[in-house]
Amino acid sequence: MSAVHRERRAELARRLRAAGGGLAIVSTAPEAMRSRDSEYPFRPDSHFHHLTGFDEPEATLVLRADGHCELFCRDKHPEQEVWTGVRLGPEAARDALGVDAASSIAQLDQRLPELLNQQPAVWTVFGTRGTLDEQLDGWLAAVREQSHFGHAPPVSHRDLAAMLDEMRLFKAADELALMRRAAAISAAAHVRAMRFCAARFRAEPAGELAEYEIEAELLHEFRRQGAAGPAYPSIVAAGANACVLHHSAGPTRLRAGELCLIDAGCEFDGYASDITRTFPASGRYSAPQRELYDIVVAAQDAAVAVTRPGERHREAHHAAVRVLAQGMLDTGLLSHDRHGTLDDIIERASYRQFYMHGTGHWLGRDVHDTGDYLSRDEAPFEQPDYLGGRVVKHPSRKLEPGMVVTLEPGLYVRPAEGVPERYWHIGIRIEDDAVVTPTGCELISRGVPVRADEIEALMRG
Repeated sequence: MSAVHRERRAELARRLRAAGGGLAIVSTAPEAMRSRDSEYPFRPDSHFHHLTGFDEPEATLVLRADGHCELFCRDKHPEQEVWTGVRLGPEAARDALGVDAASSIAQLDQRLPELLNQQPAVWTVFGTRGTLDEQLDGWLAAVREQSHFGHAPPVSHRDLAAMLDEMRLFKAADELALMRRAAAISAAAHVRAMRFCAARFRAEPAGELAEYEIEAELLHEFRRQGAAGPAYPSIVAAGANACVLHHSAGPTRLRAGELCLIDAGCEFDGYASDITRTFPASGRYSAPQRELYDIVVAAQDAAVAVTRPGERHREAHHAAVRVLAQGMLDTGLLSHDRHGTLDDIIERASYRQFYMHGTGHWLGRDVHDTGDYLSRDEAPFEQPDYLGGRVVKHPSRKLEPGMVVTLEPGLYVRPAEGVPERYWHIGIRIEDDAVVTPTGCELISRGVPVRADEIEALMRG
């Protein structure tokens, strides 16, 4: 993959030149202690890994606007490698990673003042690495100390995030291949979880299942198919817990007749997937569950229809909200007498009682991936804030091929005065991963069914 990463670094250098030049410094994530003498599993910083493909801790990439790049990484250490695994080391890193030079991380403090000298600007990702900020202060001070020799530090410190965010927002063919694989593995995990529940309730119609048992099926499938693990903490919500948007799998028991909401996706080779399905524990939706479920499916269909080049990112939310709000009126969740017309409900954001989140987000290396949601080159104007008020801001960004978004409408019904009791404690969300194509979008997560009849058929089988 070194050729791919060389191309990305060359593109970043081109953008640096266009912005006036300078030196970019990107460090990987630090290791984090879990307890006393054990660490959390290490995951490299997404920006750093995007530019290098290097997954060891304690590493920093330095890139000049002319394209020259140098990697600083850990030295070889035979004794330590016995405990924690083989290190690449600086000598091998140059050819393996396709960088111009590689040095020991121990030389970083010595080399950076030399590299920063006479640069017009220094670029880092603001607000993410406290240690790097402290180091940078020291390196700049060291340059100033040599001013009597004609040395001069950069005259500005600029945020690198916008450049990297924009690069990562558009996925190349190799990235999309990895994301399709991640989505396929995650879809298989959802199918496994559905079948696991169906089999248990066929064997024990009056039985129960703990949420963590279902989560274990997801994790098994992720690892069995080669994923690093979950891309985010898996949400497994039984019954009323489905009305808690970020409910963690716990000891709550799933019972026959209830719905199970699973929001889970794996990470494969640095790329995330994000899928949600809501299915009946024992294989068949009740009439009230099916009513609300079909409304959410229709809302997602509406969102899919407007996810195409030239449409604004926010249009998927508008389309889904209109279907959901109409469904709320049709089922009596909201009444005409109290809440007015469909347009009134949307204008006043009354629908937020039952649908309180957005319909999608960027997806890529991170589950909520980088990229601006607004079109900054268009003039701001007054528009709804989707909370019942108004706000002045830039319009939503237009979609382009290569972007990847999630589409995830839902309905969450908590007991409340005026809400039909037959819908109480029903929480439903459906989420798929959509690649924007030249003509529309490709749903890459449909390896697990979404229609109610298809889910019931899968669970019968």
